[in-house]
Amino acid sequence: MNAKSSGLIIGLSAGVVIGVLLAFLALFCIRYQRKRSQIGNSSSRRAATIPIRANGVDACAILSDSTIGPESPVKSGRIGMSVWLDGFKKSNTVSVSGIPEYSYRDLQKATCNFTTVIGQGAFGPVYKAQMSTGETVAVKVLATDSKQGEREFHTEVKLLGRLHHRNLVNLIGYCAEKGQHMLVYVYMSKGSLASHLYGDVKESLSWDLRVYIALDVARGLEYLHDGAVPPVIHRDIKSSNILLDQTMRARVADFGLSREEMVDKNAANIRGTFGYLDPEYISTKAFTKKSDVYSFGVLLFELIAGRNPQQGLMEYVELAAMNTDGKVGWEEIVDSRLEGKFDLQELNDVAALAYKCINRVPRRRPSMRDIVQVLSRILKLRHSRKHHRKSLSAATDETAIDIDQQESKTPTSNHRREESVDSTADTFDV
Repeated sequence: MNAKSSGLIIGLSAGVVIGVLLAFLALFCIRYQRKRSQIGNSSSRRAATIPIRANGVDACAILSDSTIGPESPVKSGRIGMSVWLDGFKKSNTVSVSGIPEYSYRDLQKATCNFTTVIGQGAFGPVYKAQMSTGETVAVKVLATDSKQGEREFHTEVKLLGRLHHRNLVNLIGYCAEKGQHMLVYVYMSKGSLASHLYGDVKESLSWDLRVYIALDVARGLEYLHDGAVPPVIHRDIKSSNILLDQTMRARVADFGLSREEMVDKNAANIRGTFGYLDPEYISTKAFTKKSDVYSFGVLLFELIAGRNPQQGLMEYVELAAMNTDGKVGWEEIVDSRLEGKFDLQELNDVAALAYKCINRVPRRRPSMRDIVQVLSRILKLRHSRKHHRKSLSAATDETAIDIDQQESKTPTSNHRREESVDSTADTFDV
């Protein structure tokens, strides 16, 4: 009997000890798991917020997830996008991206029930809108039956929520309501560059203005490549995506195909506009900053020749390059609407730069930063020449005044007066 009692006591004691140990072990596991999840959450928050440079000023912004799509190796398991787009139903609510959300009714009223069409984008029409505040804006409506249009909408809202530069078109709002996807932009009153090169615009763009436009576009791309963190590749640079404001300042538009520069730069499908596409991108499906450089080179030749890239521009350029050696003699392809009103040296310098941009080997193409420096130097030389001509003109006027004063003091024959003027002019020309 005593043996049975002692055995029972030992068994119970062992059971209690084991139970206590299991309880301690379970408590330890729970605390460890909680601590690990907290660390993971804090690290993910730190990774999601990175510095970007907005017009040269460092700031913090939420990292865009614009690479998600059929062309991206990254797949998101988060549902933040749907919550972000569908969770705000009040008019002009400021979203997580910092961009205001407009109601469908507001935009319907502002566009007179969507009757003020001013253009046609790749995935839907563009309307001119007069907001209740008096502000004039442009509203792009994306096709509801297009998956690509929906991806473009998501990409533009998330990218342009953090990209700000004077040479990029500003996104000032969006609407995701009643199954509609709409983007609200700053209104660019002078339309697209393409409309000035090929449209019914009465007055052709001057050569001087074309170089300024090229520099504006280059600065916008330089910001995307070297100012944004992570860098952004536009992937659809073309004249119809370059918009002009009231002062003819150019801004890069349409970021629907843009992607942040990732480790894996391969795309499942070729995206962009034929005529502007980098041959290397077509063959390898790998898009890089140098793909944008190639498209910019095509745009430069478009400004020079006034010819559409989809209508044989590059074949035209290659034929001219056989005679020019890529450096001089580019005047044979210049836009006839310029009527010879251009500086020959400037033309050859811009064309030589454009020819470097379209080099078949991407690593031999200049960077956008190099391009900005070259175009800035060309314009600086232009200003120096103008200043020099003004100085010469002022010197000529002063010489003429001196001659008139001398003549008034010393009477001479008409024949002698004419000789004095002629000899003075001859000396000045030399």
